[in-house]
Amino acid sequence: MKIIKADIYSVNFPLKEPFIISYASYPSMAAIIVRCETDDGIVGYGEAVPDEHVTGEQVDAAFEILKNVLVPQIIGQSPFDIEHIHYKMDAAISGNPAAKAAIDIACYDLMGKATGQPVYNLIGGRAHDNLQYPKVLSIEAPKIMAEKAKKAVAQGFSSLKLKVGLDDAALDIARTYAVREAVGEEMPIRIDVNQGWKTVGLAVQTINYLEGANLTWIEQPIRMGDIRGLAEVRRKVSTPIMADESVQTMEDVLEIVRLDAADYINIKLMKAGGIFPAVQMAKAAEAAGIIAQIGSMVESSIGSAAGYHAVMSRKNIQTAELTGPLLFSEEIGNLHFELPYVKLSGKPGLGIDVDMGQLEKLATKSAKVKG
Repeated sequence: MKIIKADIYSVNFPLKEPFIISYASYPSMAAIIVRCETDDGIVGYGEAVPDEHVTGEQVDAAFEILKNVLVPQIIGQSPFDIEHIHYKMDAAISGNPAAKAAIDIACYDLMGKATGQPVYNLIGGRAHDNLQYPKVLSIEAPKIMAEKAKKAVAQGFSSLKLKVGLDDAALDIARTYAVREAVGEEMPIRIDVNQGWKTVGLAVQTINYLEGANLTWIEQPIRMGDIRGLAEVRRKVSTPIMADESVQTMEDVLEIVRLDAADYINIKLMKAGGIFPAVQMAKAAEAAGIIAQIGSMVESSIGSAAGYHAVMSRKNIQTAELTGPLLFSEEIGNLHFELPYVKLSGKPGLGIDVDMGQLEKLATKSAKVKG
């Protein structure tokens, strides 16, 4: 079984409403879909969602790298040789984890379809009975966020994630307490700063003001890369700390372990380079007693399903936030959400169907690579 060709599509997924976080506002989400085919006619799909603010990747550049550098590395390869494929990709070009994730995900989809197994059975089996997801609220005025949070509770969501960090930290405090008052003390709330508070001093001061909000954790309060600073924040506050943008490689995980810098880490397939390295990172975290999450770059059903398969396979990955398909007004897959759970189908591979007509409609450009 060998990969003989691939089609690459640059797409733009329209959002139902703008997605606003500390470093950007998105009216739509750009992504790259890779469709790989083997010599026995099996088709597998992968997805890249580049983020220039986090991994340094831009969608047009990632498209060209996939077309000219990465996809040629896998033509003639067996998708089962996933470690060798990652070695070849890393030898061909450094970085570019989202582009590499697209190939990794497609390979796992192919492996699952070839063996008749869901992807999670290839990477550890079923470690959870079900998978939940939170309601993610982008940054808005405190009153609006409180109203949306209250509506989410009424809809049946079992936890909330609030995006903050865009402007004044005092306004973030107001946002958080407004939501807490709206939903009551029992609803789990986590907040994601996306590096917005930047400095250790501001982060510590703000988190101390938030102690009364009873937060599950606070995610990436300061700039990425400052793992020593993150450790200092953690030492000076009592609310648990999650590292996100600071977790991109296995080396980052080991440094967080060494400095005791976080209670949780947010592993994203787009940062890690796909399922294979993400699961390795989760295992390293588990050995150090750190709980992992699989987070989202706002992927479609393809990337989201891949993330949920990784979650399903590892006991140490206890939460997930892959809600991209719920945010789009147009999609290409059929990952099934049933509040407050996502339902993996159990079908071979990623277990989703891809609407090629819809994919071609949303594509802004495409390319073919053959052996």
